[in-house]
Parts: sequence; C-alpha cells; structure tokens
Amino acid sequence: MTYLTELLASGLAIGAIYGLVAMGFAVIYKSTGLVNFAQGEIAMVVAYVAWTISTVVSGNPFVVAVGAILFACLFGLAIERLVIRPMIGEPVFSTIMVTIAVAVILRSSIVFIWDAVPHGLDIGVGKEIVEVAGARMRSAQLAVLAVLIAVMAGFWLFFRHSRFGVAMRAVASDDRTAMLMGVSAARVQAVAWAAASVLAGMAGVFFALIYELSPSMFALGLKAFPATILGGLDAVIGSAFGGLIIGAVENLAGGYLKPAVKEIAGFVIIVVILMIRPFGLFGEKRIERL
Repeated sequence: MTYLTELLASGLAIGAIYGLVAMGFAVIYKSTGLVNFAQGEIAMVVAYVAWTISTVVSGNPFVVAVGAILFACLFGLAIERLVIRPMIGEPVFSTIMVTIAVAVILRSSIVFIWDAVPHGLDIGVGKEIVEVAGARMRSAQLAVLAVLIAVMAGFWLFFRHSRFGVAMRAVASDDRTAMLMGVSAARVQAVAWAAASVLAGMAGVFFALIYELSPSMFALGLKAFPATILGGLDAVIGSAFGGLIIGAVENLAGGYLKPAVKEIAGFVIIVVILMIRPFGLFGEKRIERL
C-alpha cells in the first residue's frame, strides 16, 4: 500500500508540472485559436534563467521566484510581439509552423548561451522530505500541487467573472468579428502569451528544483501536450486535471509494468479518450452547420 501511495503522490507532483504547461497550451488556444509548440522550450529557458539568478543571489528563493516570473512574462510578450503578431490574419497552419521554428531556435540556444551539462537548482528550499498520508515527498512537490490549485482557482475566476476573459474567448472564436466589436485582438494575444509563458516558467522551475536542469527539459512540452488534449484543448482548468491524470497514470504504469511503458502511457490514454470524446474530457463540443 505504501508503494502505491508513493507512486500516486510522486505521479500527482509531476502531473502538476504537466498541468501548468498544459494550461499554457490551453490559454493560448482558447484566446487565439493557436497551438504553441514552443511551450516546453519556454519552460526550459525560464528555468535556466532562474538557475542563473540563483547563482548570483546565492539561492534567495524570493528573488529567484520574482525574477523568473518577470522574465517569463517579458519573454512571452517579446515572442508574441516580434514573431506571432506579424502572423495575425495569416493561415493557422503557417503560424503553428512559426511556433515550431521558435521551439527549435530556443532549444538550440541553450547550449550556446549556457552549456549541455545537467545542473541542480538550489534555492535553499524545496528539498526537505515531508510525509503525507504515508507517502514521502519533497516540499517542492507539495508546493507545485498547491501552486496548480491556486492557478486553477485564479483562471476559473478570471474566465467566469472578468470582461477580458470573455474577450479572450471571443477572439479565439472569430478574431475579425471580435475586432469589429471593439475587442483588441493584439492585446488579447499578448496577454495570453505572457500568461502561458509564466505558467510554463513556473513548471520549468519546479521541474529543475525537484529533478534537474538540462537541455532535455524541452520534452516537458511533449509530455504535457497529451494532458491538454485529454482535458480539452479549449479547457484551461480541464487541462490541469488532464496533467494530474497523465502524471498519475504514467507513474503507475512505470511502477507496476515496465519503465518503457511510462513514456507512452499518456499517448495511449489520449488515443482511447479521443475515440470516445474527440473534444476531450472537459472540452466544448462544437457543432457547425453548413
């Protein structure tokens, strides 16, 4: 029973990291109708910046957190302004290809700017072992679960009770019509990219804190994408739940079956789910009349 509990606990922790990245996918899609395939690379770059800040300020957790969030926000805004905004009005496929190009550039830049050697992120907290319901977890694993819950609550309130949240959905549905109604598509897109970058950055920092910092971290985007599809590409909160489900299933599959099964478990789940619910567990079913 202890083995099962620990597998579930660690699975939910990595699932919370997937959930943050997946929410970033969903935020951009919900507000712009695009899929950002550079989400994992953004998480990696922000994590490296956080590590650099930690070496300068001797691991001060507050300075590292604030610095990483500010950089993630500005980084997302820069990508949107310089690369994505000129693509407004262009075919969606072309814009998606641009995000893939951004992903490749960011992935290659890590080795040029930093190095290819794995590093440990030490900010003075997060490494302590805590026992919860019979399972031993690091405090950083509990922290990422708490952050995911707080972020989910924040986005639920934002989309439900704010006019800007409604504007984001309108732009995703039909950007030209939304602009005719007075909604600034460029502003909505900028906010979406900034928010998605912050979400990815938090996921990257937590991953580096719990595990390690390395150029292979870009795979976070690939691992989290099934969570977005599972929860629903247009469901921000659903994507977070999708991350928790994928993380738990992956860990259980790796613990009770073979470690290799862990790598494909998430994709097997989305194949099965999409055959039953093509729009995901929490996605909105769209009906088009011709």
